[in-house]
Parts: sequence; structure tokens; C-alpha cells
Amino acid sequence: MSDSTTPSASPVTVEAWFDLQCPDCFRALDDVRALREKYGDRVDVQLRHFPLEKHKHAYAAAQAAEEAADQGKGWPYAEALLARTAELGERGEPVLLEIAAELGLDAEEFDTALIDGRHLLTVDADQAEGKAIKVTGTPTYVVGGERLDGGQSQDGLRARVEEIADRLLAA
Repeated sequence: MSDSTTPSASPVTVEAWFDLQCPDCFRALDDVRALREKYGDRVDVQLRHFPLEKHKHAYAAAQAAEEAADQGKGWPYAEALLARTAELGERGEPVLLEIAAELGLDAEEFDTALIDGRHLLTVDADQAEGKAIKVTGTPTYVVGGERLDGGQSQDGLRARVEEIADRLLAA
């Protein structure tokens, strides 16, 4: 998921493989914000879904984020949802609809999307691609073909992403 509706014109794409019920992914949002601030439109940060089995509501959360993207607020929705990972774990899918309503999105359409499964293929495709490139935990970043695993430790991760982005932008 990218905020843009057209193919990226950015010279560098950062794929952020997130589980939207993962507290580590919430902490990684600071890195995403810093990358956007530093690089602006020279770097396209794309949310890729990798819901982990240990998080009961992560798969539905990924589908909801795709619906939010269809309604024009993908990243704001993902950020709001990540800020409430504990609540999502406790209360489940009603949280997904509440966040949609809070952001002014069509909550009824969210409910319908979760029931009819219109975003299942997108989430499944992301998850399959993640497995194919050996994503095992979240957050994980792919920049210029290099996979950076933040699932174990996020220490120094932003600096490594910036180092690769700087190298790609200089080329």
C-alpha cells in the first residue's frame, strides 16, 4: 500500500513489511516519519502486509488498511491502528471500525469489506511475497533489493535504511 494512486515517480522505494497488531511496528513509525521528513517525495515508503499468526486480528487489520487506502487514507489509518495495538488485541475487529469512523471514513463500507473479503487477495499476495523473500518478522524493510530485518532489533535500522537510500539516490 502506498499513499499515491499512480505508479511511484520516486527514485527509491522503501517497502515496510508490517503486522498492524505488532507493537514493534508501532515503534517503527518514528523511522517511517523520519524517512518521509528527510527525503520527501524522493523516497516512496510503501506498507506491505505481513500479518503474523501470533496476532489474532492482524489479518483483518491488513484488510482494513487496504480499505482505508481505497478510501484515500491508508497511512493515516495504519498509523492510528498501530497506536492501538493493545486495544486491537483485547477488543478485536470493532476497533477497526471505530478508527475508520474517527478518520471520517465510511465505516459501513469497512464492515462490508471485512465481510466480503475484497482485500483478501492483496493481503495474501503480500504475505506470500514476504515469505518468498524470507521475511520472518516485523518490521522488515526492503530497500534497493536489500532486506533489513527489524523483527529482532530495531537498533541502527533507520541509519541502515538511510545509508542504502543515500547510495541509491546518489547513483
